Amino acid sequence: MSRHLRRALVGVTAAVIALLSVGPSAQAHGFTSTVYADVASGEVGHIRTKLKLEYDLFVVSAADSEGDDPLFRTGNAAFEDGDTGAQAAALNAHAESAVSYVTKRFSVTSDGAACTPTQVGDFTMGRREGVPYADLLLDWACPEGGGDREVRSELFPDAETYVTGTKTIVTYEIDGRSGSAALDAGHPSFSMEQSWYERFWEFFRLGAEHLLSGIDHILFLLALIAGSRRLREIVLAATSFTLAHSVTFMLAALGLVDVPSSVVEPVIALSIAVVAGWYLWQIRRRGGHAADLDPAPDLDPDLDLDGTAGRGHFGLDRAGRLRLGVVFCFGLVHGLGFAGALGIDEAFSWTLLWSLLVFNVGIEAVQLAIIALVFPLLTVLRRRAPRAGLWATGVISAGVCVMGLVWFAQRLFGL
Repeated sequence: MSRHLRRALVGVTAAVIALLSVGPSAQAHGFTSTVYADVASGEVGHIRTKLKLEYDLFVVSAADSEGDDPLFRTGNAAFEDGDTGAQAAALNAHAESAVSYVTKRFSVTSDGAACTPTQVGDFTMGRREGVPYADLLLDWACPEGGGDREVRSELFPDAETYVTGTKTIVTYEIDGRSGSAALDAGHPSFSMEQSWYERFWEFFRLGAEHLLSGIDHILFLLALIAGSRRLREIVLAATSFTLAHSVTFMLAALGLVDVPSSVVEPVIALSIAVVAGWYLWQIRRRGGHAADLDPAPDLDPDLDLDGTAGRGHFGLDRAGRLRLGVVFCFGLVHGLGFAGALGIDEAFSWTLLWSLLVFNVGIEAVQLAIIALVFPLLTVLRRRAPRAGLWATGVISAGVCVMGLVWFAQRLFGL
């Protein structure tokens, strides 16, 4: 094996080891939270915001920040009992602490001048992603003559250590303008005067970052790449995966599909193991011919790679078509995982649906970039050093399969 090929092989293996060493802490679906904020015009010079905050996180964070131990005791007891009436009562009994926590971290400004918040009505309760959410309505009195309105959210920051990577999804309809934005620690504020391409970039970036920070989805993609014997196969597999997760992603956004994360997350982990294990089984069954495009020496040359005559749709053999179907089915589940990343469990406005499509585009851009980077390297390795290529793809698949099974057990049994 040449020095260049050895270096390429070491590079591929090192990349896999680095990804696997990240472990469950870097999964796309860890301890995160999403805040929802609806912004609308109020009376003259006023803005109304309706905030939806994950209840148990809200109680813990507010009680800790404001030093309100009774809020923690009563709020946590109501959460454990699953009593929504008691949950709302706990927040309303300690409204000063709860509202203070929010208004110190969520703000509205008009031409750079701070608007003054006032709570409207009591806290009420709802549910998202199967967990209770607290609803808080605030009226913001803004200075007269204000123009550029800006929203800033730093709710549930990483520094509190309860969750990481909190997102605030904002939808607004004010002064004839409407749109949506995604805020996080790196981009905590936005102007409601922003242009359409700035709104596009917000959700494109969010989608790209979601896939890059989601080691489980990256490993699934690596398993697809390692098990694909030629460019057509990986393109079809990636397209099938894209179509499938786009379907369920949008069905969830339209409120037509709602599957609990307790079901979705273990299946996502299992899909990683199955797709990687599929290629390992091919290696065991066909040995050094697992990646061959031509019939194996012991097969009739008129037969396909799996011993069946001819090739079917898309120029794939029977194994390739079956693999494509499996990828599509798992893609449907991954779409629910992407939807869960934004807490989607009810129909959104059409404005936000457009933004969610852009979120999906961001995911696809990263997916295509990974394919463009990894697949040519493996192709060169397979052609110039077939045994080394088989060894490299086998190592990748074995590592991915093991990690998928570990995650499946962790998510299934809550370890």
